Amino acid sequence: MRLARRHVLTGLGAGGIAMLPACSAADEAVRIGFVVKMPQEQWFQDEWRFAGIAAEELGFDLLRIGAEDGDRVLSALGTLYARHAGGFVICAPDPRLGPAIRIAAEQSGMKAMSVDDRLTGPTGQPIPGIPHVGISAVEIGRMAGEAALAEARRRGWSPDTLGVLRIAYDSLETGRERTGGAVAALTAGGVPSGRIFDAPQRTTDTEGAFTAASPVLTQQGRVRNWIILGLNDETVVGGVRAAEGLGLGPNEVIGIGIGGSESAIADLAKPRPTGFFASILLSPRRHGFDTSVTMYRWITEGVRPPDVTLTPGILMDRSNYRRLLIQEGQA
Repeated sequence: MRLARRHVLTGLGAGGIAMLPACSAADEAVRIGFVVKMPQEQWFQDEWRFAGIAAEELGFDLLRIGAEDGDRVLSALGTLYARHAGGFVICAPDPRLGPAIRIAAEQSGMKAMSVDDRLTGPTGQPIPGIPHVGISAVEIGRMAGEAALAEARRRGWSPDTLGVLRIAYDSLETGRERTGGAVAALTAGGVPSGRIFDAPQRTTDTEGAFTAASPVLTQQGRVRNWIILGLNDETVVGGVRAAEGLGLGPNEVIGIGIGGSESAIADLAKPRPTGFFASILLSPRRHGFDTSVTMYRWITEGVRPPDVTLTPGILMDRSNYRRLLIQEGQA
């Protein structure tokens, strides 16, 4: 299927991709790269796992590569080209690497798809010609906000007296969109904007969220009923732990995370409820398995993926998390 290659990618300069002589033996195997920006995170581990299942079922070689910065992305693409990959799925550490990734794909002949974060140009416009599978961050955030508001109403909380803690990581577009969608849903439901308090975080993990949330919750000590929102489960768990440190229990806190991660599952599985009420479960299976199958068919059958595919989220709480995890192949 694959012709012998004469060059490998070595870098990207002003004139494009430099080439050096490389292997000359033909290689019939179908190889697909799966490049992720944070290989240590559970979400990307799950994507790789499901991509591996696709590789086993269809008989292609999966090349898993972590690339935490731009230099590593270009190095990864060079490695994939040298190993005769027919295409790759990528979640880049910076979506603005889109032009460089597109040039690499065009000059190497590899097919390219983005997953999770859509590749853009310097002005933020999506890169044409690279299919994308992701989520609508605004809609996922809106789901979180609507779920929190519904539970607050069930508890009889007044919108005029509750507090909304938005643990914010606004330097990341996805973070802004998720928490922005949640806030939009809450304000549309009658929560005054003056009841929404921002807690900027430096890191997106539980510790960073705890550090950001504690002083805000302390400053607003008169507020006894809190909705806690953030860009992921770890962030919301950190906010819930901070609230617990101030004596706020599960009846006074509604934390809605995003992701359905191990952090969310750990709290939902505890014998006694915590302030972490629910998570919006995203599907690493669709982002790992389905994208790999789609790339395989594109390489072997010429079936090009749709330009954009957005996957939905599902509200996961203590009542349904076991069933949903089994359904998604994560249990």
